[in-house]
Amino acid sequence: MNETNNTGIEPDEWEPLRAYTNARIALGKTGVSVPLSESLQFRLAHAHAKDAVYSQLNLDELTTALSITGLPVYCLRSRAVSRDMYLQRPDFGRLLDTPSEEQLRQLNSPPADISIIVADGLSATAIMKNAGAVIPVLVEKIQQAGYSLAPVIVVEQGRVAVKDAIGGILQPRLAIIFIGERPGLSSFDSMGAYITYAPRPGLTDERRNCVSNIREQGLSAELAVDKLMYLIDSAFRLQLTGVALKDNNELGTSNLPKRIADSEAE
Repeated sequence: MNETNNTGIEPDEWEPLRAYTNARIALGKTGVSVPLSESLQFRLAHAHAKDAVYSQLNLDELTTALSITGLPVYCLRSRAVSRDMYLQRPDFGRLLDTPSEEQLRQLNSPPADISIIVADGLSATAIMKNAGAVIPVLVEKIQQAGYSLAPVIVVEQGRVAVKDAIGGILQPRLAIIFIGERPGLSSFDSMGAYITYAPRPGLTDERRNCVSNIREQGLSAELAVDKLMYLIDSAFRLQLTGVALKDNNELGTSNLPKRIADSEAE
């Protein structure tokens, strides 16, 4: 029989593993139940996750943070006119509304190598906490590598595939969307980045690469930028993204491939 400590909680043999993960393991027990403190922590985490799903972008604050890149920033909307519609009709989140399409077409922006898009996804909280730390650094690295950039596009009520709708209009060679990921009970503020070479409407998940769990307690901004630059350079070298493009970058920036300019870039 396991001994209880002075709080009346029977310890768990997995207790040492708690130092390495935020997962709910080794909670201990009191009788046949989990301790009250752990039950309350679960409810708090669940509340954070629900709040993240219904959180909203602060467009003024986000635009200011993204303007540091020196690129124009345009705020658009998907066809989901409310959060409830966004959750009930995923297909509406994958398309721009008509005014946004018209605004994008009127930009008359020449096709660039890379288009950066930001969407709230399932956690605007994740975007507000992480986008400002990642995107300006990534833009600097992209420009140093010699790639051209389209204006930054922010989409409210957007899903990953809205990147392809935007790509069909702006016609970049490659598009990246930063989006709030589905909140977990230990990560309500996680941002993901999806990369697609030759983005256009109708593409599916196997044509995308994802860098996930970008947040302070997960993948740091520095490592996220390194991974993204590796994937960007590899995508241009191979002229593809998705299941055929493997993330073999384990040694950091020193292992990044050099940009290879292909004939299509001319």
